[in-house]
Amino acid sequence: MEKHPLRWWALAVAVLAVLVDMIDNQIVAVALPTIQRELGTGDSALQWISAGYALGFALTLITGGRLGDRHGTKKLFLAGMVVFTGASLAAGLAGHVGVLIAARVIQGVGSGLMVPQVLSFIHSEFDEKERPKAMTFYAGAFPIGGLAGPLLGGVLTQANLFDTGWRAIFLVNLPIGVIALIGALVTMPSRPGFFRHRMDFGGLLLLTAGLFAIFYPLVQGRELGWPTWSIVLMVAAVPLFAIFALHQRMLAKRGGEPLVPPALLKYRSLSGGQAVMLCINTAVGVFFILTLHLQLGLGFSPLEAALTFAPSTIGIVVGNVMGMQLAPKLGRAFTAVSIVVLLASLVAIAVVVQALGHDLNVWALLAPVIGFGLGMGAVLNSLFGVSMSEIQMQQAGAASGLVNTTVQLGTATGIALFGTVFFSRLGNGFESATVSAIAVSVGVLVLALLFTAALPGKKQAAAQAAETAGEHAEASAR
Repeated sequence: MEKHPLRWWALAVAVLAVLVDMIDNQIVAVALPTIQRELGTGDSALQWISAGYALGFALTLITGGRLGDRHGTKKLFLAGMVVFTGASLAAGLAGHVGVLIAARVIQGVGSGLMVPQVLSFIHSEFDEKERPKAMTFYAGAFPIGGLAGPLLGGVLTQANLFDTGWRAIFLVNLPIGVIALIGALVTMPSRPGFFRHRMDFGGLLLLTAGLFAIFYPLVQGRELGWPTWSIVLMVAAVPLFAIFALHQRMLAKRGGEPLVPPALLKYRSLSGGQAVMLCINTAVGVFFILTLHLQLGLGFSPLEAALTFAPSTIGIVVGNVMGMQLAPKLGRAFTAVSIVVLLASLVAIAVVVQALGHDLNVWALLAPVIGFGLGMGAVLNSLFGVSMSEIQMQQAGAASGLVNTTVQLGTATGIALFGTVFFSRLGNGFESATVSAIAVSVGVLVLALLFTAALPGKKQAAAQAAETAGEHAEASAR
């Protein structure tokens, strides 16, 4: 396939969209106390404003990836950006918390249509020599956007531009969305889709039901006193996912187009990478709690809270560069060391929070926050590369949807899980509640460390990459 002459410009537009998505995923964190005061929301509503976006995103990503395979990445990217920008306007104008939560979910849906196309675009438009560089830009957008979101949220909320207050954190997406739409129209290649089968609506319904059965009780259960139905609903998620897996296998045998092709799961790099990635992104959700601790517990302003975590960006950039250079050479050993850095940094944050109490300040958190960013940048760079290393071109959309779904499922799970732990322990004081949430996050990272054993080793990864490169060359020749 001939290289598109504007592919690097198109990548810049695509990465901008991912960056905006991740910023919007986290931008509300420091504005939540302000939103709570102005709209009169409860604790569970705060979790829904944050987790609703990630949940809408997660529910749509796999479908978005398959629609991209079917109709072409450019069409779905543009459609997703239109939905995202429109929902941002609705969120910025919301006068009731229910409207705001609904707009946040629709924002997530728009991102779920848009973001899978980026990884698919990279996989199809860049050859084996260019792809590592392109993947570095892509992987860097996730942690940088995730940690720049609170900073931008703090600046916009405190600046009160045009007397919009917290609404500016959503309205700022409008000019960015227009720029991305124009850029995509001009630079992105219009490639036809690979598949023409009917969409797997049965699988979509089962997947949606399973995810809802987990997340609704997690977010709402504590405030309602954990009624019996909430426990039953979470237990029901297990058979729902089992039925979904069976449905996917049966559909594939009949020659249909399942949402998650069972053939993808035979790749150790993808299945193992997703197990680790789910744990990593769940553990990072504890920063939602740290933001609440600084503002509600210590009286930090939105901007002060955001600036506390801003230095992590330094670590992210360094970790990303290290990942690009060392991950292909060291394999899963590099991933494991990166997780250890994350673990050590989180433990250090917990110690500082507990030891200093109300005397906690930005300087005491500086070193562990930078260390956390270093681990995040390194581990995500390595995991994105590993996960897609064996994927063939015609599988890119489905695999991209699966990878990004894992990221968002982890994010939504982390916010719901740590929010539940934090608010349940708040009666014992902010320090106790925050340290308890961090302890759970550390446990999740230990699980991620154990899962790295499922990743392919250095020699195996190199052999798989070479084999996949041959398959790509053969497919291009045809």
